Amino acid sequence: MANLLQTASQSGDFTVLLAAIKATELEDTLNSEGSFTVVAPTDDAFAKLPPAERDALFANIPKLKRIVLYHAILGNVRSDDFAEIDEAPTVEGSVIAIKRSGGETRINDALVTQMDILADNGVIHKIDTVLMPGILAHEYD
Repeated sequence: MANLLQTASQSGDFTVLLAAIKATELEDTLNSEGSFTVVAPTDDAFAKLPPAERDALFANIPKLKRIVLYHAILGNVRSDDFAEIDEAPTVEGSVIAIKRSGGETRINDALVTQMDILADNGVIHKIDTVLMPGILAHEYD
């Protein structure tokens, strides 16, 4: 089995996220033997952001790093775990909300479109929206 970054790369749906991970120098962290859960926005999720906002993120590496880390949870949290919890702390330090209804799972406002993409050092859950930590709305202006 491949690690998280190799698995994300093989999927073909995460080129912008992988570029963000590279730009923020988080490759070694997410390639490490530790176990991570990544709620991974697809390229389509990044495409929902206005182009100027997307460009601004890549121009502000500290902010981009916080956003990338907001999509990571320590440990291997699979779909059956999500069924048991309502929130999870992120590596960034904030908490994400987990909501289930009508057979759907949402992370904050993002719909989980595919769960349990397994990797050697964790699991990926594909989401349709880029998550933004609330604190970032007032920082980095």
